Amino acid sequence: MAVQPRAGLSRVLEDLGPTLLDLVCGDPRRADAIGGVVIHDPLDEPLLPRQALVLGVGVQGTAETARLLTSLGDAGAAALIVRSPAPEDPTVIEAAERSGVALLALTRGASWAQLAVLLRSLLAEGDVGEAGPQTLGGTPSGDMFALANAVAALLDAPVTIEDRSSRVLAFSGRQDEADDSRVETVLGRQVPERFTRLLEERGVFRDLYRSDQPILVAPMQTGGFHIPRVAIAVRAGDEVLGSIWAAVDSELSPQRMRALHDAAKLVALHMLRLRAGADVERRLRADLLSTALEGGPGTSEALSRLGLTDYAGVVLALAVPDPPASAGSTSLHARHAAERERLTDAFAMHLSAIHARAATALIGEVAYGILPVSQHQTDAEQSAARVASDFLTRVGDRMSPLIGVGTVARNRGELARSRNGADRALRVLRAGGGLRRLAHITDVHVEALLLDLADLAAERGDLPTGPLAHLLAYDQQHNANLVETLRSWLNSFGDVPAAAKAMYVHQNTFRYRLRRVAEVAETDLDDPESRFALMLQLRLLRLGASGG
Repeated sequence: MAVQPRAGLSRVLEDLGPTLLDLVCGDPRRADAIGGVVIHDPLDEPLLPRQALVLGVGVQGTAETARLLTSLGDAGAAALIVRSPAPEDPTVIEAAERSGVALLALTRGASWAQLAVLLRSLLAEGDVGEAGPQTLGGTPSGDMFALANAVAALLDAPVTIEDRSSRVLAFSGRQDEADDSRVETVLGRQVPERFTRLLEERGVFRDLYRSDQPILVAPMQTGGFHIPRVAIAVRAGDEVLGSIWAAVDSELSPQRMRALHDAAKLVALHMLRLRAGADVERRLRADLLSTALEGGPGTSEALSRLGLTDYAGVVLALAVPDPPASAGSTSLHARHAAERERLTDAFAMHLSAIHARAATALIGEVAYGILPVSQHQTDAEQSAARVASDFLTRVGDRMSPLIGVGTVARNRGELARSRNGADRALRVLRAGGGLRRLAHITDVHVEALLLDLADLAAERGDLPTGPLAHLLAYDQQHNANLVETLRSWLNSFGDVPAAAKAMYVHQNTFRYRLRRVAEVAETDLDDPESRFALMLQLRLLRLGASGG
């Protein structure tokens, strides 16, 4: 499979923008593949790679920023990053537009070292399988337990690293030297609720997240919390990622307080790298799954990397109805997208619980899953439908998710057909207005064919012809309802009493209208071919009116 192209500037802003970077001016779409990260040095200007990101450490002022933007434009750079607040003078904006170099601002409190590491990590995400392990500050990247032990050695105290929800991400050794509350926290990998409630009541979290310095937490006379703590928030710019907690017998010396302060910056790097790594893995998995479902030349390698080479599989497609356009604000659609991602994660967890090799990813606005099955399993499709039904039962009706189930794929060449079936079943569900939430393509094949036929008619610009065209014109000119009369009669298989009841009219009135249908349409309703043609045209007419 081809290696993914390097990230562009839009992607950098998407991943790091909310936390570290703000776009001041310029068009990020001009840089489609960042060539590298370079630190600006006015005394020794380096040779820039194509579309480089330049870190303007120490660059400030309107004149200096504008001059640097111009020179970077001549060198083919993509963007210049300066410390916030960046100058927004018309001279700077004009220089950015003329040079084609975007100007970004690094938020206050974030370090250039953090930014450089994260940018290089983001740009190197396509380099799968590096020669050696990566390190941050001498500790293996992402190894939070090694990091906790390193911090504990600096402070000579047992340490825990926690996220914003007081969940324990890692802990050091020597926890037996702490009190019972720490032992309970480590064993449960979560600070017990009674302690978090007490800490909130005492304002500990408020003080912790307001300060960038360590704070001392006095012991509590309850629940085995009798050893003081020193805690510090772990930050990336203005965002609080978590905290470090050390159980200490006595107040730390100024040197150790400074060591804890410095350690928090290193922990922030590791936590950001873990988060970026999870995003990279998610995107890589989506790319592999997309390649496998397309059925092209890269299918074999994609399936091998997903661990699905030795299995048959059934493709499932999950989607949620879009929010009404009339009720759509930007924030509503953003919440809807976040809910869709959470639903995809739940879908992936559900399929993984059924089979460890199940692969799931969000591709566009549809979450696709390949559920592996045995090559010799005879009820694979029915089993996949049961799995999907169980999932819908578990998640309830909050977002009204819909799932289409494809056919079983016994080899890699059949995966594309299975995906096509899942997509078509899902489309039938969407066109049905939410009456059903699960469909197998074999059960809705005729409905899917009708949708395909409606697409073909719309593409060719076909309009109703023959008897139906006569009825439509008559209804429009005389404000009549002959088309609905015909539809009701056909849906009732010619049962006049049932058709009249469905239209809330007397049977004699309905019979009169039916005679008018035959007269205006100039057709024989006793002819089965005429009835079939009219039924098909009416169904396509309804699909076209609803947008298919």
